[in-house]
Amino acid sequence: DYKGQKLAEQIFQGIILVSAVIGFIYGYITEQFGWTVYIVMAGFALSCLLTLPPWPMYRRNPLKWLPVQESGTEEKKSADRKPKRHAKS
Repeated sequence: DYKGQKLAEQIFQGIILVSAVIGFIYGYITEQFGWTVYIVMAGFALSCLLTLPPWPMYRRNPLKWLPVQESGTEEKKSADRKPKRHAKS
């Protein structure tokens, strides 16, 4: 559903942002750029774990689909169509 997608996107961006800020500050304090990269990668892994699987919190508002049409109706519609004519050059 669309509300679940919006929630997943907000969670993903929030975790990435927070981990980037924390990683930058920690890397600046320790003067090690590697720690910044590790913290951002850990935030990315955590956000993927929380947002990629179809958790029930993302499926609370299911979409209402149209009813299935019978196959006989499709055959009748395709037989009623006129063949397309190509323009002459």
